[in-house]
Amino acid sequence: VRYRVTDASLSSVPPSFIVMKFDQEGNVTTFEKKKTELCQELSLQARDLRFQHSTSLTARNNCIIIRMQTLKAIVTPQSLLVLDFRGLGLERWLVLDLASQLASQTHSLPFEFRALEAILQHKVNSLQAWLNDVEPVIMDTLESLVDPKILSADRSKLHVLLQNSKSLSELETDIKVFKDSLLKILDEDELIEELCLTKWTDPRVFEESSLGIDHAEEMELLLDNYYLQAEELGNRARELKGLIDDSESVVFINLDSHRNVMMRLNLQLTMGSFSLTLFGLIGVAFGMNLSSTFEEDPRAFWLVTGFMFLGSGMIWRRLLSFLGRHLEPSVPPVVTETLTSVILFNHTRDIFLFLQPNGSSLTILCTR
Repeated sequence: VRYRVTDASLSSVPPSFIVMKFDQEGNVTTFEKKKTELCQELSLQARDLRFQHSTSLTARNNCIIIRMQTLKAIVTPQSLLVLDFRGLGLERWLVLDLASQLASQTHSLPFEFRALEAILQHKVNSLQAWLNDVEPVIMDTLESLVDPKILSADRSKLHVLLQNSKSLSELETDIKVFKDSLLKILDEDELIEELCLTKWTDPRVFEESSLGIDHAEEMELLLDNYYLQAEELGNRARELKGLIDDSESVVFINLDSHRNVMMRLNLQLTMGSFSLTLFGLIGVAFGMNLSSTFEEDPRAFWLVTGFMFLGSGMIWRRLLSFLGRHLEPSVPPVVTETLTSVILFNHTRDIFLFLQPNGSSLTILCTR
């Protein structure tokens, strides 16, 4: 009974948030506040702070509620609240970068623009850092796997490629979700208007702006800018994923080429063994304990041995000629080149696959 009472008492405790608050001057305060109290202070519903989606950007009652993976934030016209930030690796960015960005006086736009831009920039930077970590490892692994001299793929490198390919797929999904959240707002003018929080608290900012700035248009340009950056990252990720698929085909072609060489060599040795065995029956016949007049001739041994090797050689050459006529591969063009390129930071790496007239393949992964 004691444990049930304890569990019930714990479940009755309302949830709370560890909050880091940034004001318009960049001043930072940290405190703990219950979820119900925070909802009352911001005039929000409890469901607004559930953060069910991994990436979301919504406007509720003159507040912008943001969820970017582990980052949970609420933007108001006067402040930015970052919730449950501890243990997520965000402390360095919050203290060193975010405060200075929010306190910057170079912006002529309201506070919510600075806060939203700082969060979106942090999200794009994290996606780009993720891609920058995965890309070199994948390229180095592919460069070693597509070597035409390898007879078998290194399983450890294939395991590394598999892990990084999974990470790349997760990155593509994350970029797509981020783009969809921005595109959803860009497609609706009303949603863009709702993100302009200052319009609802001080309409004169829009009606009597001495600079003649259309804040709704500025908000659209802001979101569109980061949408294009995410689109560029998505293109790089797709190109890298396509390079992995093309390299897989190159590896299979190389392995098939080496396998065909080994099979052809095995077939040639088998035909040679058959030829020797066939004419070796003559030696078996002379090895029986049967008397004849031929073995008394001093030249018999050399004649029989020579006949055996000569006959075996002729049969082997005949079989090789048959093999060459019936198993000769179709002659490809002189050079057939398949090119797949991926744009990296400041350079391009290409995979060249050359199919030579003898049927063998040559693969080159180079950097330009």
